[in-house]
Amino acid sequence: MSSLVQSVDWLAIAPPTLAAVVGLVVLVADLFVGEARKAVLGWVSVAGLAASALLLLPLLDGDRATFCLTGDADACSYVADRFTLVVQLLVLGGALLAALLSVTALKDADKELPEGEYWFLLLSSAAGAALLPASRDLATLIVALEVASLPAFALVGIRRGDRKSSEAALKFFLSSVTATAVSLMGVSFVYATTGTLHLTRIADRIQHVDGQFHTLAQTGVVLTLVGFAFKTAAVPFHFWVPDTYVGAPLPIAAYLSVVGKAVGFSGLILVTVIAFPSYADVWGPALAALAALTMTVGNVGALRQRSTRAYSAVRLLAWSSVGQAGYLLVPIASAAYSEDAQKAIGSTVAYALMYAAVNLGAFAVAALVARTSPLNRISDYRGLYARNPLSALVLGFFLLCLAGLPPGIIGLFAKVTVFSAVVDAGLGWLAVVMAVNVVIALFYYLQWTTLLFRAPEGEPGTHRVPAPLTAAIALTAVLGVALSGAPQLILRFSETGLF
Repeated sequence: MSSLVQSVDWLAIAPPTLAAVVGLVVLVADLFVGEARKAVLGWVSVAGLAASALLLLPLLDGDRATFCLTGDADACSYVADRFTLVVQLLVLGGALLAALLSVTALKDADKELPEGEYWFLLLSSAAGAALLPASRDLATLIVALEVASLPAFALVGIRRGDRKSSEAALKFFLSSVTATAVSLMGVSFVYATTGTLHLTRIADRIQHVDGQFHTLAQTGVVLTLVGFAFKTAAVPFHFWVPDTYVGAPLPIAAYLSVVGKAVGFSGLILVTVIAFPSYADVWGPALAALAALTMTVGNVGALRQRSTRAYSAVRLLAWSSVGQAGYLLVPIASAAYSEDAQKAIGSTVAYALMYAAVNLGAFAVAALVARTSPLNRISDYRGLYARNPLSALVLGFFLLCLAGLPPGIIGLFAKVTVFSAVVDAGLGWLAVVMAVNVVIALFYYLQWTTLLFRAPEGEPGTHRVPAPLTAAIALTAVLGVALSGAPQLILRFSETGLF
């Protein structure tokens, strides 16, 4: 009789495990640390996330797998392959930058935000987000998705007595719970028709489902995808995004815009390309339509933002992130029609890495401006160059990267890889829709960029930039410039595939 005891590869699971352990340490330490020394918890959290990211380095020497079925080494619940490591780098790097922004935000909040709970929730969410790309069975995938999401609900509504924050958290929570319930029903249908939860086994068995269960299996595939479409903020599951970003503390909005998307897209990639490749005729057209709808609604929403409206800068970034989600969906849809699905998926990951770096940078500058202009209107950025030249130049660079214009070379090349994927797949109509949306996006990105260099209204004031905020802006700027100078560092993912 074969043993049911499974060996655990502790090195493989170290990155998400360390983030979770540091979160528990911070939560317990919060009970014993006095109010005057609460800032220590933030720096412990930053160090923990940095250490978790560094633990990815020993995993580069080859693929690892653990929690495998005895007698079937190919059916594993946790796989640390190249795809996993790249997404974990994106997640932990994004969480680290959000943590740096949070150090300053919590200090400025002057005890209005509970620091111990804040750091515990952020680290817990990061641990779940880092677990998700390694998950290779539907149960682990759903658990990781919820571990990443549930703390995020609390973080959005963590401002005590703030009606706007509470309303944003409630919208986020209710819509997400509904999507989770739908995807759980889909998972149950898939399990009922295949008798397994492991993605590789599902891919094999779902092709041979009895005719009477074919409709049930097809429904299960569609419902499972709905949950992940919500996490990516794809239209029509996007309605929570603008209010949630405005109501949340700005570092959490930045975190959701990057790490939240990474969670949704990595889950979507795993279930489509690994578990349901035989149903490409179902999810391919569905994702192509979602991509076209998402990028169009997102860019039109961003275009309609009035510069004098309260929180219009954050709202523009929120609608922009919906539009960017549409671009990220394009290569996944293309994988259904392409002979080389891995290359198409590589295009999504390459684009996600570019987007993460520059979008976090834009939020970092927004956090800087919010220190003196709490309403964070786009008009508040007028004359930023006169007040803080470096911040204005950096924000202008990030906006040009998102628009895909020089000197933001990495943004241009990332868009070209997505165009290449959709053209190779023969989806000419989707390439046309994407081209139209790129032109629409150019207008509002350039409009904001030109505002930075106009003459300021009144006397330009200067203000000190805290060290953590400086570090976040500097890190994203260096990363953006380095990738624009050597775009092959990211683009090779789209050339070689990931799995």
